[in-house]
Amino acid sequence: MPILRLDARYVVAFQEGEHRLLENGTVVVDGDRVVFTGRDYRGPADERVDAGDTLVTPGFINTHAHLETAPLDKSFQEDVGKRQFFSTGLLETLPMQENSIDEEGVDTCIEVSMSELIRTGTTTVMHQGLRGRRVAEACERAGLRAYIADGYRSGRWFTPDGNRVAYEWDEDGGFAGLERAVGLIEDLRGRGSGRVRGFLSPWQANTCTPDLLKESRRLSDELEVPLTIHAAQAMFEVMDLMAAHGMTPIEYLESAGFLGPRVVLGHAIFTTGTSWVNLPGDDLRRIADSGASISYNAWTFARRGIMVESLPAYRRAGVNITLGTDTTPQSMIESIRWSAILGKVADRRADSWLATHLLDAATVDAARLLGRDDLGRIAPGAKADLLLWRLGTPVMSPVRDPIRNLVYYATREDLASVMIDGAWVMRDGALLTVDEEGMTERLQRAGERSWARVPDHDRLGRTLEEVAPSSLRPFR
Repeated sequence: MPILRLDARYVVAFQEGEHRLLENGTVVVDGDRVVFTGRDYRGPADERVDAGDTLVTPGFINTHAHLETAPLDKSFQEDVGKRQFFSTGLLETLPMQENSIDEEGVDTCIEVSMSELIRTGTTTVMHQGLRGRRVAEACERAGLRAYIADGYRSGRWFTPDGNRVAYEWDEDGGFAGLERAVGLIEDLRGRGSGRVRGFLSPWQANTCTPDLLKESRRLSDELEVPLTIHAAQAMFEVMDLMAAHGMTPIEYLESAGFLGPRVVLGHAIFTTGTSWVNLPGDDLRRIADSGASISYNAWTFARRGIMVESLPAYRRAGVNITLGTDTTPQSMIESIRWSAILGKVADRRADSWLATHLLDAATVDAARLLGRDDLGRIAPGAKADLLLWRLGTPVMSPVRDPIRNLVYYATREDLASVMIDGAWVMRDGALLTVDEEGMTERLQRAGERSWARVPDHDRLGRTLEEVAPSSLRPFR
């Protein structure tokens, strides 16, 4: 590949263990790697790009996504949530939606996800689902860097009457799922020139037995792959684990030997000492001492009136914080901004949760979880995963501190170009690896088919309108 020289007004360059702001800087890319950051480059270059009034940042690492279903969350998950389930949609609306999507709809969701991720700054995504091979193929075509897992569990929750939680257990099925998940990891080795890899994802703390958790951790260490689980994501989860084991979700995972440096806990909101969980204990210390990370997905919970209390407290406790999207919009721009604002609101301080903390969470702190010192930074030897942001737009101008502008004001329209592994996947707002023609029409049809099938996948036979009524009554 040719050597590319990129000049820009600002570059977020990595130096002496931290991001630094390089003004009127140069980034040189040779193949899939950055080989120079700084000024006064005098080496060879086959191509020179003068990006002008642009901010160059590392690509964002999205540590929690469900690409095969998330685009159809719209008009389904908002404004509903029963008080007996503490506003979560995990027991009713989410299963209805996921079970009602047909396979054509799944393919459409995956296709839409490729576009949405790239256009909003994700260069590396951690996907959890049930159709990993299809997602892997799409990520490979789109040029995304991806970690992909097929989820598995020992049992499943459901509500038999819309008022209480019940479980159906199949421990052998959990281990069979783990075996399939390991098979996916093996199948993905070397895919996309190493961009596409597998990892392990037991689904939820309260649907996995201690034996399944122990074996998952053992195989994660043996295969040297990340390990993720949804944990402390709902009050019914806390109450059920307390009733069954006398432990919080975090304590339960620790007792099973699950926690460790390769582990990322999806959400980790309902922890000891919060107003939600009025129990003595120190869940945050347990997470920090183990070296595990959390993936905070602010929007998916904020729309239900739920947020972490508070992200600055997690940081002060030494917890490695990363960010994900989980639902739609699958935008790391939105995830960063919601995390920034809600962190300040919860802490009731403007200065305890800063733009730099959010930049780190979306880049180097997520790379640490993955064990990758070649991601989340712009430095010689790092992978050439780059985002080019327009600064001369009404939203981004005027610029004094480009990092604050990025965190608090940027939109997807301000992201001009995206490079992954040294290859452009978007240039000047045009996607180069994803065909978007007809995409929104296919997504609309997929949604309509899904909504019509909801009664077939609800134990009480309810329609979507009965479960999630439309905002306005029809005009007559």
